[in-house]
Amino acid sequence: MLKAALTLAQKDLLSELKTKQVLGTMIIFAGLVILVLSFAFDPANNTTKAVIPGAVWIIIVFSGILGLNRSLVSEQRNDTMHGLLVAPMDASSIFLGKFFANFMMIMIVEIVSIPFLFLLFDFEVTGSILYFILVLFIGSFGFIAIGTFLAALASNSKSSEMLLPLLLFPITSPILIGVTQATKIILTNMEKLPNALAWMQLVAAYDVIFFVLCFLLIEYVLEV
Repeated sequence: MLKAALTLAQKDLLSELKTKQVLGTMIIFAGLVILVLSFAFDPANNTTKAVIPGAVWIIIVFSGILGLNRSLVSEQRNDTMHGLLVAPMDASSIFLGKFFANFMMIMIVEIVSIPFLFLLFDFEVTGSILYFILVLFIGSFGFIAIGTFLAALASNSKSSEMLLPLLLFPITSPILIGVTQATKIILTNMEKLPNALAWMQLVAAYDVIFFVLCFLLIEYVLEV
C-alpha cells in the first residue's frame, strides 16, 4: 500500500516539477497575499505584528485550496481516475499518494513564503522556532488530509472549485482556530507555552481522528 502511494505521489510531484502550474500558482498567490498585507498594514507599527500569526495561516489555507482543487479534478478531467481504480492497488493508496503530494507542495509554499512574510514585516521571532515548525506540521497535516478527502468527494461535481471550500472550512475550523492560537503564543509570548501545547494536543487529536476516518471512507467516495 505504502509503495503504491509513494509511486503515485512521485508521479504527481514529477509532473508538477515539469509543468509548475499548481505549485507556481500557489507561490504566486502567497506572494500576492503578503504584498497586499504589507500595503494594508504598516510594517513599522508594532501593533501590526499581531496580524502575523493569522497571516501565516491565511497563506497556508488559501494556497492549499488552490492545490487541493486541482489534485483530483485533473485526474477526472484526463479520465485517469478510472485507470487508478482498476490498477492493482487499494483506493487508500490513491488517498495516501495524493495526500503525500499535496503535503509536500504546501510545505514548499511555507518554506518560500513564511520567511518572506517575516522579512517584509521585519518580524523578529521571540519564541521557539522548533515549536513553530511543529505547529506548521500539525496544522498542515490535518488541513491537507481532510482537504484531500473532500477534494476527492467534490471532484465528481461540476462545481468542484466552489464545493470544496464550502465543505472544507467548517470541518477544518477547529484546526485553524487551534493552530492560530498556538502560533500567536509561540511567536510572541512563550510564557504561555502550556496553553499553546494544549491547543497543539487538541489539534493533533483532531488530525488523527479525521485522518483515520478519511483513510477508511475514501474507497466509498472514489467508487461513487
